[in-house]
Amino acid sequence: MTVPPPVNGQSTAKVSDVINTFRPSKLFRSQTAETSFTSLDFDDSGEFLLAACDDESLQLYNCKEGKHIKTLFSKKYGAHLARFTHHAQSVLYASTKGDDTIRYLSTHDNQFLRYFKGHTKAVTSLALCPGSDSFLSCGLDNNVHLWTLNSQNPQGKLHLNGAYFASYDPSATVIAIASPPTHSILLYDLRNYDKAPFATFDMLPNEAIYTPTTIGKDWTKLEFSNDGKSLLVGTDGSGHFLLDAFDGHLKAFCSRKPGPTGRSAPGSGKSGVPGQGDVCFSPDGRYIIGGAGDRDAIVWDTETPPGQDKVSKPFTNLPFKGRAAIVGYNPRYNLIVSADKEVVFWIPDDPTKV
Repeated sequence: MTVPPPVNGQSTAKVSDVINTFRPSKLFRSQTAETSFTSLDFDDSGEFLLAACDDESLQLYNCKEGKHIKTLFSKKYGAHLARFTHHAQSVLYASTKGDDTIRYLSTHDNQFLRYFKGHTKAVTSLALCPGSDSFLSCGLDNNVHLWTLNSQNPQGKLHLNGAYFASYDPSATVIAIASPPTHSILLYDLRNYDKAPFATFDMLPNEAIYTPTTIGKDWTKLEFSNDGKSLLVGTDGSGHFLLDAFDGHLKAFCSRKPGPTGRSAPGSGKSGVPGQGDVCFSPDGRYIIGGAGDRDAIVWDTETPPGQDKVSKPFTNLPFKGRAAIVGYNPRYNLIVSADKEVVFWIPDDPTKV
């Protein structure tokens, strides 16, 4: 497998030139048939991929070479929401048993560097600041913590009902916090996070129209586009909400046929394998890639105007005989990764275009 050159390389291809040609090129199966992957993350260089599994393991892959590198076990604590820090050989992840501590681990020697204790119920979101060693965590205990890697004590704390998701904008000046039970997305100035939010987006009207059977629940993800203009609210249902990041108006509801995602949404009350959402932006912010139930992946083009009802339908289907329960787009290479019981690398199938 040869991965297309980096997005900022000299022989790059525009995402728009290849987005509908992505096909599975490499498949890595889990340790056992019962094991499921629960999170995916790329390092800053795009060279490495980190995955967490519900068998209490972390899996590390080389994206450029298309190889599995190593397995790191966390049998005592479990592992979910594994994230690279800006230091290539150190990662963060949330515990899934024992307690709800966030653990800072060196992948070089499998030694813990620090523990971040503060949540009293399961951690539902971990977001790394794009411009520093700070990060945000959310949990089922209704708390949002602001941390820095060099201190075990939180730098700040917000107590917000149902605040299950957090995301930094690309400039690292704004943080967005999503609360499904209160149907709201709150925007804070990072320099004044202890003050009231400077904007609040009410999602209830949108939910009432597009997801009436799951109002106040089944959100799975919150993500800014790389240009900072859009916010994506992923759901476990019939589509995802694309919002204007400045005023919160609905740009489009990215619809799909209802189907099982194989993952349980935070706070939904459903038992099952946790996840981190089956949808993401492309690096250029134009496309949204998502799962399509039991098989395939689908793509929406945000530059194609939706209908009068604001519904945007997928413009292309990426075939695969399996579920894309988690989806990620490499920030540096034209490489999409999906996961369920296996990790799948997708690349454009016509190498002459890259």
